[in-house]
Amino acid sequence: MNRAFRVMLTMASAVALMVACGNDDVTEDVPKPQPEPTAPAAPRYEVFPLLNPTDIPYRIPALACTESGTLIAVADYRHSGTDIGVTNNGRIDLRYSLSYDNGNTWTEVMPLIEGKGADSPDFMHVGFGDPCIVADRESSRVLMMSCAGNVSFQNGTRTNHQNIARFYSEDGGKTWGAPEDIAESIYSQFDASKYGPVRSMFIASGRVMQSRTVKVGAYYRLYCAILARDKSGTNMNYVLFSDDFGGSWRVLGSIDTPAVYRTADEPKVEELPNGTLLISSRYNEGRYFNIFTFSDVATGQGSWEAAAFSGAANNGVEAKANSTNGEVMVISVERVADGEKMHLLLQSLPLGPERKSVGIYYKELATEDDYFLPSFLAAEWDGVKQVTTINSAYSTMAWQADNRLGFLYEEESHGKSDLAYGGYTIVYECFDIEDITDGKYRYSKE
Repeated sequence: MNRAFRVMLTMASAVALMVACGNDDVTEDVPKPQPEPTAPAAPRYEVFPLLNPTDIPYRIPALACTESGTLIAVADYRHSGTDIGVTNNGRIDLRYSLSYDNGNTWTEVMPLIEGKGADSPDFMHVGFGDPCIVADRESSRVLMMSCAGNVSFQNGTRTNHQNIARFYSEDGGKTWGAPEDIAESIYSQFDASKYGPVRSMFIASGRVMQSRTVKVGAYYRLYCAILARDKSGTNMNYVLFSDDFGGSWRVLGSIDTPAVYRTADEPKVEELPNGTLLISSRYNEGRYFNIFTFSDVATGQGSWEAAAFSGAANNGVEAKANSTNGEVMVISVERVADGEKMHLLLQSLPLGPERKSVGIYYKELATEDDYFLPSFLAAEWDGVKQVTTINSAYSTMAWQADNRLGFLYEEESHGKSDLAYGGYTIVYECFDIEDITDGKYRYSKE
């Protein structure tokens, strides 16, 4: 089936699924001249600070914006100092903070779930980490998922692997329910795959993506991306989708066709302007991109293209001397030079060298020709906004109610943790599109 026909099917299916996101001194007769008004400075806030090297470190940020405009920031609180399962009975908590004023102020840091470490009454509650989150655009429901348990990704087997914990909030992130383990419902889908049974997997941290076009019943569809290891020990990426706000998940496309194979690492997923899906996968010196086109939106059937690398050689997104996960997002914009409406693709990464100088790359998506194939999308990015100059690593994004980009990232703001695997302060900043693109584009509501 040619690509143009598949795109037509994609849009037709999506349409069919839509259902009816001290006081100053003053001289009486000579008034003081008034200063010209200035735009408020973009806030920077250390949501989860590591102030002393002996403190328990934070890692792995996640960020969401609710239907009412509340920002929810979540991160690992790593008593163990490292990933789940690397230290036996290693305790990791999840902590969160809320902002009700577009990131200008934040609540105190609160425990969302506390790992029990060696005192855990069951395997799942040893530790929780690598959160990913989404807030429903039409209700007060929020879904968060995380890794859980006491087995590392590297040491997982089909019968002894990490748990996948699912949490819900029904009040916009203020309070959270108990975790449920949904791992088996996902692992079992790969048992008949030519690559399976899957030995280990986890859902990538940061942002769970909610579709802007596909709605089934009460909810717009959710997408998340996974890193899995097949029976031969090879890494691969897939995308999962849910039409009941995370109640159940299905594999997008065929279980025999990974989105990225062999070069796969931690991925993110985004919906492109024409309804196709983009996966962005972590890799040394850049990213791998691939695109999925639907043949049937309702059942999640369709096909992946050939994954393409983006880096210095094709003027793509370069991550010098590092392999680090970042966020990918599409924003509706207007090009300032001529008023042309289009979209902008954002990808955050440490610019390097090594894990340093986190920044946000941007690429103009003026027409479908700019992302007709993954190789087109991977090449010739338009610019980059450097956010910090010091050691920094993982990052994520959320589009705020005030039409600015909320950005949450790991930074060694006050130095490193004494623990062997380190940790960071988790910093929040926000930006107008003009800030990111040096005035070349501005936000435009679709």
